[in-house]
Amino acid sequence: MPMIEIFSGPNCGYCARAKTLLSERNLAYSDLDISHDENRRELLKRLPRSKTIPQIFIDGEHIGGCEDLEILDQKGELKRLMDPGAQV
Repeated sequence: MPMIEIFSGPNCGYCARAKTLLSERNLAYSDLDISHDENRRELLKRLPRSKTIPQIFIDGEHIGGCEDLEILDQKGELKRLMDPGAQV
């Protein structure tokens, strides 16, 4: 199964929404808190469209933030990304 990474921070409503969506879909993810990690913050600064958190990656591919994840889910693309053989 592809690896999901979420760059997030404490008290972030959008981060919580993204994590809830993934949990509801039974998708495991790594939560990478940027609040105490300067290297992670610097990494995000170098990405286009990454001014906010969360920033979400699937197998190293930057897919965007919470709203981008929700759109992928609504279109059935999240399921396809996680299981390329799945019928959507």
